[in-house]
Amino acid sequence: MATASDSSVSFEETDARHDEMHSTIEDWIDDLVADVEDAQSSSEFQEWLDVQSRFHDYSHRNTLLINLQCPDATKVAGYNTWRNEFDRHVQEGEQAIWIWAPIITKQCPKCENSPSYHEQSDCEYDETSPDEWSKGLVGFKPTAVFDVSQTEGEPLPELETEATGDADDLVPALEDAAAEIDVTVRIVDAVDWEHGDAKGVCKYRSKRDLQPVVEAKARTNQADLAVTLIHEYAHALLHADVTDETERAKREVEAEAVAYIVGRYFELDTSGSAFYLAAWQDDDADAVQERLGRIGSTAKELIETVDG
Repeated sequence: MATASDSSVSFEETDARHDEMHSTIEDWIDDLVADVEDAQSSSEFQEWLDVQSRFHDYSHRNTLLINLQCPDATKVAGYNTWRNEFDRHVQEGEQAIWIWAPIITKQCPKCENSPSYHEQSDCEYDETSPDEWSKGLVGFKPTAVFDVSQTEGEPLPELETEATGDADDLVPALEDAAAEIDVTVRIVDAVDWEHGDAKGVCKYRSKRDLQPVVEAKARTNQADLAVTLIHEYAHALLHADVTDETERAKREVEAEAVAYIVGRYFELDTSGSAFYLAAWQDDDADAVQERLGRIGSTAKELIETVDG
């Protein structure tokens, strides 16, 4: 993977600057695609992927219930699942997060009730015995789950996606650049952070006022903070008019590729972006190149704005 030591480059103030920048960004995109492919085949990523596959995909309704009861929740599972699947245990005194779990059992083909409710109903279906009925959804029941922060035991594998390098001057420069790209930026202390596990967010004041507001969680690693700001700036420049939730993965690909390029230009080690994109991209690393035009133009805009 690319590192800060081999990323230094400058674009001279000449007529060839535009072409030189375009060519360099294309080369860096090629590097990023190769790094994503390497990340996907690594044992570290495969171990992380295996653990992620064991977490249940919750419905929109249950996701809302989880967020209401535990806004900082990141990974939730039942008591026995934590113990048996992950070798972790719910800590004493922790309050359960309650969700609605589906009840799947044999179901009357006519009234669609379970055998016990079918017997109590007015349904007269008796063509086949309950033993021959197919299984289906007959209702929901309250079920307790717990967030990983409420458990202790074997650590879950993490992907190292943080950027590193000297960004003490870059963070203030990014804050100054916000006005030029028409973005409001706020760096929020960790104790006041309200967005759970996210490092940064790009949101809007209201449906009428579409000026982007970028918030980033404060941290000691200034390089990682800088890359988070760049990532969210890219969302502000690229995705203000995107409302389709199915486009989320594509938006993340574009924003993180921009963060990789701009961070690399400023001599940060942004190789962790490969793991970030691998987690979003599944087996299609070439999607980064498919979006080269949007990624490249946005990266150039941010570089020129911040570099002054």
